[in-house]
Amino acid sequence: MVVPLWIWLVFIFALGCCVGSFLNVVIYRLPRDKSLIRPASACPACGEHIRFYDNIPLVSWLILRARCRYCKAPISARYFVIELLTGGVFVLLFVLYFVSEVRVFDINGHKGLSAFWQGGWFVYLLHIILLSALIASSAIDLELWVIPVVICWFAAILGVLGSGVGVFVISRAQFSGFYPLPSAGPKTAALAAGALIGLVISLILVGTGLIKRSYETDDEAEQAQEGKTEAEQAEPTFNHRAEMLKEIVFLAPIVICSIGSYWIIKLTNAAWWAGFASNPAVSGILGSLFGFFVGGGIIWATRILGTLGFGKEAMGLGDVHLMAAAGAIIGPLAVVAAFFVAPFFGLIWAGSQMFFKKIRQIPYGPFLSMGVFAVMILNDIIIEYWQAITLSSYK
Repeated sequence: MVVPLWIWLVFIFALGCCVGSFLNVVIYRLPRDKSLIRPASACPACGEHIRFYDNIPLVSWLILRARCRYCKAPISARYFVIELLTGGVFVLLFVLYFVSEVRVFDINGHKGLSAFWQGGWFVYLLHIILLSALIASSAIDLELWVIPVVICWFAAILGVLGSGVGVFVISRAQFSGFYPLPSAGPKTAALAAGALIGLVISLILVGTGLIKRSYETDDEAEQAQEGKTEAEQAEPTFNHRAEMLKEIVFLAPIVICSIGSYWIIKLTNAAWWAGFASNPAVSGILGSLFGFFVGGGIIWATRILGTLGFGKEAMGLGDVHLMAAAGAIIGPLAVVAAFFVAPFFGLIWAGSQMFFKKIRQIPYGPFLSMGVFAVMILNDIIIEYWQAITLSSYK
């Protein structure tokens, strides 16, 4: 018996709302260094544990009229908004991928819902994981102006592993059109492998103290702040340009090893590398890593150049990790496109602020997230445009 489409949409929406409920836990607890598992959910005002029937996504918030059952303290609308947003995004992505075919999945001649069962579900799973990470990161960034890197690393690791495993779920030969998972040829694989080696070297140098972290306060400064209230604590002062030099030193091994690996493979014409990199799983993993370094690299370069140019910190390292995670899942070309799409969302926000005569600064992470979401949907159009430009340049 064929399950009606509306039942699938209701199920996906309910799933998204449940994920959104968990994201609310992440948003509240993670930046406050609290466990995501224990203790059970409780009212922040009175400490009473929240019963399961008061923890039903969307429904409980409405029934309780946004107030705690016990102490009547208000419950933030954020809980309802995040659940509704996550459920809506899950459904919207499913519809655009497998119902309206805005982004075409043609797997062995199967399209639409049929393509979902032919392996499209795996791509959808990776993408909703990324979107969930983006929603949580953006919500935290909006509230606290910080992006927990653990969320980004979680998504990035799943992206790398997923790109390696994905070839066994849906191979390139099965897919007609644009392959939806990152993959690398021998040259880009060499760049990614070299960058990974360089990253390991940089992390070892940081761990041994041979390279200093940027924006790191010394022990004496930290001791001077102990015992003071938050209002009494003085903001540390930094020479922002000098801090960027530390980050350039950190990035140097990554760039050198990446370029070095590329030229070694090219000059030696290493046949063994071409054979190794052509393995579908290796190609997927290194393609995802290449997207990781491209996504993080373009933001990091913007951060360094902006800070050197204006003398104050431009963008944050959280944005670097955010786009690195996105690149690991959607690939290098898409993440670069997202970087250029994001400012348009920023302009829309700025325009609305001018129209309503309000001035509220918000961090850039949410705009980057919206750019990634837009590019995930418009992927086919972007690749067609890129191919047209590439072909015209050779004429």
